[in-house]
Amino acid sequence: MKKTLCALLGLAAMATSFISCGGGKAAANKDVTLTVWCWDPQFNIFSMNEAAKIYKESHPNVNINVVETPWDDLQQKLITSLSANDTSSLPDIILCQDNAIQKNMQNYPKAFYPLDGKVKLDEFASFKVGYGEMNGKHYSVPFDNGATATFLRKDIIEQAGLKVEDFNDITWSRFIELGKIVKAKTGKALISYVGNEPDCIMLMLQSCGTWLFDADGKPFMKNNDILKKCVSLYAEMIKEGVCVTVTDWNAYVATINNGTVASTINGCWIVGTIGTQPDQKGKWAVVSTPKVDGVPSAVNYSSQGGSSWMVMNSSKHADVAADFLSATFGGSVDLYTKILPSAGAIATWLPAASSPAYDAANDFFGGDKIYKKIVEYSGKIPQVKYGVFNYEARNAIGVAMSGILNGSSTIDSGLADAQKNVEFLMGY
Repeated sequence: MKKTLCALLGLAAMATSFISCGGGKAAANKDVTLTVWCWDPQFNIFSMNEAAKIYKESHPNVNINVVETPWDDLQQKLITSLSANDTSSLPDIILCQDNAIQKNMQNYPKAFYPLDGKVKLDEFASFKVGYGEMNGKHYSVPFDNGATATFLRKDIIEQAGLKVEDFNDITWSRFIELGKIVKAKTGKALISYVGNEPDCIMLMLQSCGTWLFDADGKPFMKNNDILKKCVSLYAEMIKEGVCVTVTDWNAYVATINNGTVASTINGCWIVGTIGTQPDQKGKWAVVSTPKVDGVPSAVNYSSQGGSSWMVMNSSKHADVAADFLSATFGGSVDLYTKILPSAGAIATWLPAASSPAYDAANDFFGGDKIYKKIVEYSGKIPQVKYGVFNYEARNAIGVAMSGILNGSSTIDSGLADAQKNVEFLMGY
């Protein structure tokens, strides 16, 4: 990976020289407006507008019209239009949550524009590229980085007589052992999660390179030994008081910001939440994610959340849209330099790590170069395929966990019920 990353970083300096040489020729002699649907003004919309400015410098006749569209509305509008075979109201580019890409592609296989040969997808973290692959073709340009990490409160673990290094490249069993020490010495739990969400189990599972469906897309829960191990580890953390569960997202954020817990393990986008407390400057550190014990495929890297750009096949300017994405999100170090400080948008485009912004020391995290570290993590995340019924499967695991934790079901019976419910939804 290091050799690959170094090679990619060497290419980064040349990237901007290529951005005006691609498929944008179709737009060379006439004005073109590309409409983009995405959400979150401070993050996605800000980033897209910055990309538009950069592309405008070499393509003055191309305009980008960004329409703020909340994710739920975007997905509903997309499904409604494609189901009715009426694409007249659809934009040229959409932002799609990674865990919905496969469902959309498989339900509407002709809806999206293939990007092979249009975008240098081998320069992105492979796990993100895989989300947009179907039948050997690729339909998405990765955007924000969902790479996970362990974000530690240094001051709290040091009160327990521990060091940051004690938490790097460890197993979940060791994490639980350290959590017991923190609990005994400080009275604080080591970590927290929303009680009815299976987020922790999902990031454990992806770090092992497996998921809730098998290679044929069939539910794989009942006899999934790796999943059983992940569920068992999570249940043990809660039983031992190492993990505290809360009722909703706001309560989860509160545990991080008010020091109820000594760490959080989540997608790197959580950095924005952590950084809202100026009095905690210098008190945080970043290390890798724990890996599942006894699983040969397990690594200390995983993913949680994230989204990607997709070009609609119905676009009258699909070639221009593809060139725009290639030149900016897949070809401009300058873009990622601009959006990182303001939006906290950490790239999965590996050459972005050569940006001075990624190499800068972060005072909030004790001077650590956390952005460069997270980009390196992202290049090591195992690829999994979420499948068409990913949301339903995740929800089924969440329901199963509730029963397992309250004692109304065992791990075996809970996962068997989860698989049965998903199979029913899928028509098996």
